[in-house]
Amino acid sequence: MQRLIDCDQRERSRLRKMSLHEQRLYKLGYQHIAGIDEAGRGPLAGPVVAAACILPCDFLLSHLNDSKQLSSKQRDELFAEITSDSRIVYGIGIVSVDRIEEINILRATFEAMQESVVKLSRRPEYLLIDGNQLPAFNYPKEGIVHGDAVSISIAAASIIAKVTRDRIMIEEAARWPQYGFAQHKGYGTAQHLDAIRQLGPCPFHRKTFEPIKSWIDSNF
Repeated sequence: MQRLIDCDQRERSRLRKMSLHEQRLYKLGYQHIAGIDEAGRGPLAGPVVAAACILPCDFLLSHLNDSKQLSSKQRDELFAEITSDSRIVYGIGIVSVDRIEEINILRATFEAMQESVVKLSRRPEYLLIDGNQLPAFNYPKEGIVHGDAVSISIAAASIIAKVTRDRIMIEEAARWPQYGFAQHKGYGTAQHLDAIRQLGPCPFHRKTFEPIKSWIDSNF
């Protein structure tokens, strides 16, 4: 496990600051605190993925941060370290494109978060959730805006969710190579939008999302 062996004082201070939400809850008597985050609310294709992660109370991992602040290589390395540590409990929820189309992306995100908690092998005592829109849970909970940047457990969850979703998109790229899913992961880049305009959407696209919905309306 990569800890703080080669970590300078500035990095130690950053990580301890990221642990303040968890330390506050430990002092209140909570021991099993699950951070929750999602990946994939905004893309035009692919599932939405959520992760819940319970870290040991003394856990500090060098370079752990909001997944959006990390390179793909850094995310993969941290994902491997987090998921291989036997002291860490995590669960992953995946909601499909069809389900997103059926119930809308917000409700699908909530379902993915709920599924990630159900899949935890240890019952959490408190939930820290990224954002200010929270699904229903039978646990004490709080939302933290930009929580993946200020909570160590939410940051760990963000890495698990992001890497899991990216790997799904890379697998789907083999089925639909013309759309470039391995590069943009389903987001609305110029390359992706151009492919949709030329080819139309594939079954892995979210048909209720713009501009795909307008393309369908104007072509059928």
